[in-house]
Amino acid sequence: MTPTTSDAVDVTVDSVAFDASTADGIVIVDKPAGLTSHTVVARVRRLAGTRKVGHAGTLDPMATGVLVVGLNRATRLLGHLQLADKSYDATILLGATSSTDDAEGEIEPTASPAALAEVTAEAIETAVAAYRGPISQIPSKVSAIKVDGKRAYERVRAGEEVTLKARNVTISRYDVLDVRAVDGGIEVDISVDCSSGTYIRALARDLGADLEVGGHLTALRRTRVGAFDISSAHTLESLGESFVMLPIADVAADTFPRFDADEDQATAIRTGRPLPGLKLTPDQQTAMFAPDGTFLALYEPHGPLAKPTAVFVS
Repeated sequence: MTPTTSDAVDVTVDSVAFDASTADGIVIVDKPAGLTSHTVVARVRRLAGTRKVGHAGTLDPMATGVLVVGLNRATRLLGHLQLADKSYDATILLGATSSTDDAEGEIEPTASPAALAEVTAEAIETAVAAYRGPISQIPSKVSAIKVDGKRAYERVRAGEEVTLKARNVTISRYDVLDVRAVDGGIEVDISVDCSSGTYIRALARDLGADLEVGGHLTALRRTRVGAFDISSAHTLESLGESFVMLPIADVAADTFPRFDADEDQATAIRTGRPLPGLKLTPDQQTAMFAPDGTFLALYEPHGPLAKPTAVFVS
């Protein structure tokens, strides 16, 4: 059913009530397992009473954790936020491979008890160390990468053989938290900081291959996207009781350098006109604010002028 204004709940921010159907802001959702990111967006639409909802950084249905969702005009802000760096906690099962590199695929045991007995914590740490820093990674075959105009996972599900090219990504932190023997394998808990485009499923697959026992991902939780971490995330259930969001002005002020315009400048900014003589931070977008604190636009320097990259008011 299409949401209407009457379906909206109040948003509480700093003890002030807002109509969620018209409020502009960012909601940090703690995505539950079993739902697609698209389904989460649909539920937020219904809770907020607006169709203008979008998200940044898709999570697989199996995964949980931080999903950054924008409401109304803040959907346009998502593409300008620095969301390239992400953090994950995950569990890898060594001793079996998967057709999807995770627990949702067809599982095939690949290691004997004797082979697993030779995999020590030291051997795991040595293998993991090779993936710290800039690496070349072949994405999982069931990724959303397009191959000749069609998603790789769609081709795999149709029975096609898919070969993906390696991509350069950066693993700035790859910590082994725990190693334990389980029935039929070895579980390895890891924590990872990485660049956008990194596939944690591929890390699991490659660790198993390097140790010659096979491996796949059994649990994945995203704990951070850019500056947004799990401590500020809300479950769908809690949002249904009290819909909490970060106002677009607060997100812009916390994310970008800030410029407080005077009335004449604010009038020009509202219509996206270039402004001369402003000393904005080089090579960065700057959040432009009206005298009353309204977030107006993102501008960046172009020679002697400051020009808009996105205007959020009219």
